Amino acid sequence: MQDTLIVIPAKNEAATISGVIAEVRAATSLPLLLVDDGSADDTAKIARAAGAIVLTPPLHLGAWGAIQTGLRYALERDYRRVVTLDADGQHEARWIPDLLAVLDGDAADLAIGAFPERGSAARQVAWALFRRITGLGFEDLTSGFRAYNAKAIALLAGEEATLLDYQDVGVLLLARSAKLRIVEVPVKMRLRTTGPSRIFSSWWVVTKYMLETVLLCFAHWNRTGRQRT
Repeated sequence: MQDTLIVIPAKNEAATISGVIAEVRAATSLPLLLVDDGSADDTAKIARAAGAIVLTPPLHLGAWGAIQTGLRYALERDYRRVVTLDADGQHEARWIPDLLAVLDGDAADLAIGAFPERGSAARQVAWALFRRITGLGFEDLTSGFRAYNAKAIALLAGEEATLLDYQDVGVLLLARSAKLRIVEVPVKMRLRTTGPSRIFSSWWVVTKYMLETVLLCFAHWNRTGRQRT
C-alpha cells in the first residue's frame, strides 16, 4: 500500500494553482493530483507544468464530485491516506503534517483543518443551523482542508457518497453513520484573494445551499430512524 496522496479539486484557478502546488512541494514530498473540474482557463496546463498529475473528467462534477474522483484514484492505487485542499490558496500547506499526525496517532479516521474565524456572516448562520439540526459539533463544517485514512477513503469513494452535492455536512453525516472518528485540527487559513466562494458567493446561493442541505439532513434522519426500528 502506498502512503499519501494530495488531492486538489480546481475550476478556473489559473491565477493561484502554481503557487498552491509550489507551497505543497515546499511542505511535503507527497505526490499531488489535481482534478480539473471543467476549467475554461489554463488551470490544468499550469498544474501539469508544475509537476502535478492532472485528471480532466469529461463532465462537470462539482467540488465534491472532483474530490470523490481523487479519492477513487487513490483507492484504486492503494494509497492509505489522502489530503484534500483547495486550489484558491486559502489553505496553507504547512499544516498538512498536523492533519496527518492525527491519523498516524490513530486518533481519527478523518481530520478536518478548522479555522472558524474565516466565517462570514452568511457562513456563520449556515454553520449554526447545521450544528443544531445535525448534532454535529464541529466549529468549521465547510472546510475542504481534510485528511482521510484508508477506511474513510473506501467509504467516501463508494456509491452512497456519490449522491452528495457538497463535501461538508453530507460527508460528515455519512462518516458518522459509519462510525468513523472525526477530529478537528486547528489551523490558520488565508482569506480568498480571487473570485467568490462557490457556496457563499451571495445570500441567494447560501439560501439554496442551506435548503438542499436541510433536506439532506431530514433524509438522513428518516433513513437512520428506519434502520433503528
